[in-house]
Amino acid sequence: MEIVEQRQGAVTVVRPRGPLVLDDAEVFKSRLGEVMTRSLGRFVVDMSEVPYLDSRGLEVLKETTDELLDGGRSLRLCAANETVREVLDVTDLAESFEFFADATSAVRSFL
Repeated sequence: MEIVEQRQGAVTVVRPRGPLVLDDAEVFKSRLGEVMTRSLGRFVVDMSEVPYLDSRGLEVLKETTDELLDGGRSLRLCAANETVREVLDVTDLAESFEFFADATSAVRSFL
């Protein structure tokens, strides 16, 4: 899995490329942990290149957002496709996240 990281002011945008499943979900979690240690606590996960995710991918997103919230920080999701949104809805995890159409609107939500 390729993971692209970009800073937009005080916000870090992380864009995984590929399905967020099993071992790739672990790689993604590790990378998010690294990003969290060197950022200001404002994160956007750009899901535009994630076609689907499994239960481990869901766990990684939920664990990360919980960890951030515990520390007074926050995570936003953007550009999630219909399949990803449906999985989050069916598992009742959608309410754990703020969703945005694209990275720009998600970044601006921190202002």
